[in-house]
Amino acid sequence: MAYESHFSRAPTIHQMNDSSYDPDSEASNVEFATYTVHIPLTPDNQPAAISVEPSTSRNVKNQYASMERSASLRLEDQFASSSMFTGGYNCFTRAQLKEKVIETDSSHPQMASARGSACEVPGCNGKVITDERGLDILPCPCEFKICRDCLTDAFATGDGMCPGCRRSYKGHDETVFSFAPDNGQRQHLSPLDGASKMERRLSMMKSQTNGVELEDWLFKPERDYGYGNAMRPKDARNEDPGWIDFKDKPQGKLTRKLNISTLVLTPYRLLILVRMVVLALFMEWRVSNPNDDALWLWGMSVVCEIWFAFSWLLDQLPKLCPINRTTDLAVLKEKFETPNPSNPTGKSDLPGIDIFVSTADPEKEPPLVTANTILSILAADYPVEKLSCYVSDDGGALLTFEAMAEAATFANLWVPFCRKHNIEPRNPESYFNLKADPYKNKVLPDFVRDRRRLKREYDEFKVRINGLPDSIRRRSEAYNSYEEIRALKLQREMEIDEPLETAKIPKATWMADGTHWPGTWIIPSPEHSRGDHASIIQVMLKPPSDEPLEGAEVDSNGINLSEVDIRLPMLVYLSREKRPGYDHNKKAGAMNALVRASAIMSNGPFILNLDCDHYIYNSEALREGMCFMMDHGGEQICYVQFPQRFEGVDPSDRYANNNTVFFDVNMRALDGIQGPVYVGTGCLFRRTALYGFDPPLLKERTGCYGRFFARRKKGATVASVPEDSSESQSIQRGDSDYEDMSVALIPKRFGNSNLFIESIRTAEFQGRLLPEYAAMKNGRPPGALTLPRVLLDAPMVAEAVSVISCWFEDKTEWGQQVGWIYGSVTEDVVTGYRMHNRGWKSVYCVTKRDAFRGTAPINLTDRLHQVLRWATGSVEIFFSRNNALLAGHRMKFLQRIAYLNVGIYPFTSVFLIVYCFLPALSLFSGQFIVQSLNVTFLVYLLGITLTLVFLAVLEIKWSGIHLEEWWRNEQFWLIGGTSAHLAAVLQGLLKVLAGIEISFTLTSKSGGDDANDEFVDLYIFKWTSLMVPPITIMMTNLLGIAFAFCRTIYSVLPDWSSLLGGVFFSFWVLAHLYPFAKGLMGRRGKTPVIVFVWSGLLAITISLLWVAIDPPSGNNQIGGSFQLP
Repeated sequence: MAYESHFSRAPTIHQMNDSSYDPDSEASNVEFATYTVHIPLTPDNQPAAISVEPSTSRNVKNQYASMERSASLRLEDQFASSSMFTGGYNCFTRAQLKEKVIETDSSHPQMASARGSACEVPGCNGKVITDERGLDILPCPCEFKICRDCLTDAFATGDGMCPGCRRSYKGHDETVFSFAPDNGQRQHLSPLDGASKMERRLSMMKSQTNGVELEDWLFKPERDYGYGNAMRPKDARNEDPGWIDFKDKPQGKLTRKLNISTLVLTPYRLLILVRMVVLALFMEWRVSNPNDDALWLWGMSVVCEIWFAFSWLLDQLPKLCPINRTTDLAVLKEKFETPNPSNPTGKSDLPGIDIFVSTADPEKEPPLVTANTILSILAADYPVEKLSCYVSDDGGALLTFEAMAEAATFANLWVPFCRKHNIEPRNPESYFNLKADPYKNKVLPDFVRDRRRLKREYDEFKVRINGLPDSIRRRSEAYNSYEEIRALKLQREMEIDEPLETAKIPKATWMADGTHWPGTWIIPSPEHSRGDHASIIQVMLKPPSDEPLEGAEVDSNGINLSEVDIRLPMLVYLSREKRPGYDHNKKAGAMNALVRASAIMSNGPFILNLDCDHYIYNSEALREGMCFMMDHGGEQICYVQFPQRFEGVDPSDRYANNNTVFFDVNMRALDGIQGPVYVGTGCLFRRTALYGFDPPLLKERTGCYGRFFARRKKGATVASVPEDSSESQSIQRGDSDYEDMSVALIPKRFGNSNLFIESIRTAEFQGRLLPEYAAMKNGRPPGALTLPRVLLDAPMVAEAVSVISCWFEDKTEWGQQVGWIYGSVTEDVVTGYRMHNRGWKSVYCVTKRDAFRGTAPINLTDRLHQVLRWATGSVEIFFSRNNALLAGHRMKFLQRIAYLNVGIYPFTSVFLIVYCFLPALSLFSGQFIVQSLNVTFLVYLLGITLTLVFLAVLEIKWSGIHLEEWWRNEQFWLIGGTSAHLAAVLQGLLKVLAGIEISFTLTSKSGGDDANDEFVDLYIFKWTSLMVPPITIMMTNLLGIAFAFCRTIYSVLPDWSSLLGGVFFSFWVLAHLYPFAKGLMGRRGKTPVIVFVWSGLLAITISLLWVAIDPPSGNNQIGGSFQLP
């Protein structure tokens, strides 16, 4: 690939040609390459060998390349961090230097638009680019201040002379200005040592795989790692652990299992066995004792009861082995952040973490909520240089972009304030709304003043965020009006004698610096709509410096930060490319784009994903998760799932929004098998597990169950063989038969990006454990992660733009075997299932202080639609190859049962809705599901009920939930089962069998106009078709009770047993539907239309009942000639 360089005096717009479509082009693309790329010294990259365009002198380029390495690389790092990169399908990748990101100015050195001192070149009003510590980057020892544009011009003229001292930049001390490092200087090696110069730094989708050796893939014991923030000492060998000193190594465990007390767990398991026996005997009795008077009623009830027993068994069996876990953060600090012979300075040796925050629509997901989530991430208690935050805006909205920029500006005050005073929680909205005493345990005398200052700043920050939509609209209207005036003026000049026509100027959306927003415009237009826009990457906060940066002591009106580290983690805004005709795969596609872009830019070996409304409530949550990943056996863990906790839920939790039974009972129980399922947010991933690799040191099972499902293989695999593709083969070691095929399929699996492919091995190395004993293999040496991270440069960010383009995943295994899995609205469950199916384990981390908190829909209709989406995903899983019945032999049996239940539970709604109508049918017909209420039936019924109650009590005992929470879960199980689950089954069947997709949308809205009520959404009534089945069930059972009661009273031989049985089961149904009925009524004191409908139906029922009790005189019949049966 040819690389050309061109210098321009108008360097505000920097463009880079994406030559992946024409790799042989040279001079034809010169005009598009307008920035300089600095390549670190490697054996195949020497300063004298840098190629330039024909029109530029080689000597000029060599002069520029032989400047001081640190200054030039830092300069390029600041340019890459301060530019907005855009690109995509069949278009150029452009880097636009942003002098101004938002209208609010910030003095923090890591802000994208931060600038240093004024340029001293006469006639130039530019600013000197600063490094991540706020210091001016000065390429000459005379400290002449020169901006990047003037420096570029100095070399473009051909002399390369410093304007201050008039000495050549190259003429200074070679030890300072040469690329060659000193003996003691750390050298950052490029990961692609076997590729050409430019392909090593910028592959531009032209992959070269023939130089990759199979045995070196992923696990190579003798390898130097310098990409990302890890470098392995050259004398380190896994085969010879003599270089590790184990005498002073801390021996404490990072995590411990807390088994449930046998006094609780043994009776719990025994009760499960007893109930299974009782259900089996009851089913046998029910089948052998039919009701000959109503076989249709008996048959329906027996079928439903058998299914309920089967469904209960699927739900209960995975609960046999619940456990609790705890972590020891003191041991983590001692092991990774305490001075020792391998790490004399005590610098953090923890791996890096990339945090993903996804949002799609600023109207549905308010930018203020997202901004608070970002602020809680930036203030997390984790090494600043090891933390990177990526915000995925799938809508490409300028509102989200500027809100994130405002959040980065406010973080300049908020993050140091949290560190100084140990603030919890570190979400400003939640912190300032705490009902607890904010001054408890605060001892610094300036806390009150600092808090008052931050509260005022935060109020102003909220006002700015709330005013952004109007500000963007007014700014865009002003710029568009100006463009129209210019067009009309130009039209007058060119067509003097012709009548003027209205100029057709696109209604663009404008950024604060007066340029077009490359994403979605307020008034959509071609290439600027939600489904049609370019890729965008903007580094909001530059990568922090390697050493702490303390703030300055300010006057009494400010905050004293003289002893506080003011560095901020790297913050990146990202919006992937979208084009018509491409399936972008919703959230799963956005997450995969984040995985690839982050691998290029920071390559943290661990990934935490959060929804935009889920913030970090416990600042040490990341450390808690890393305790599991870095503990003995952590190399087998694919992810650590945290429970979801919610704010803003009504005190009674009417619709079971907290999902306490699932998160505190089911998930704890799964943790004792193979691990909890992935629930979409609050999950810490191992990056290599997302890439589709098998866990290391995987031992194949040899039991009868394992042998039954085992598949014969020639060698040990490093990546799983795709279940659905005979063409795709795993990347294997030690198997020469598949060597050529595996090497050739590497780009097919991951895509044609050399930088991304090579980053995989680096991420695997950084995620390894520290050796705990001499014989431990595949460990990383202590201190390997204490070295400075590689600086950003333009080709690196440009490559990140390329990997998030809409066409990058074509003909790859992204979404099939790699990353988040496509094909289901519940991509989270499927992604976790694939990892467990490959043999990985997961861990459930319940912290003393909630790790994360978010919001949940407390409105009935919103809650039903949320459950509908989950159930629809489960139906799709059942009818796909992700059905647990097709799982491999590496998945444990009880884990398989749990995943099988995930796909089957919506089908219970079919039997549940029939069973809920049976009491009304029994009351109308005068028959019951059994011949008579004999003692045997009542004993079985009592045994089933008592065992269920006792199991609930024991579950409450070992899980810590409350009885009310358990009962709310039971109520909403029936509400959801008769509404959303049934709709999901119908929707899934229509989609699978007929290819028809139907949707259930909101049709009307009323109430909810009291802004002073914290739970105003609870009383909003929105009609939806999902409410039809539960309403029908309630009305049918109420009418059935009234009808049966009247008939029994006027019967010659009243059958009270049938009446009592039917009424009992009807009340059981109505008791479960009580929250649903309460939700239909809306707010107390208001009268929705549905209330009048209910009132009319109730009045008719009461009238019929009264006539039945006291019929008209002289007439023994109800309603004149109407005769009750």
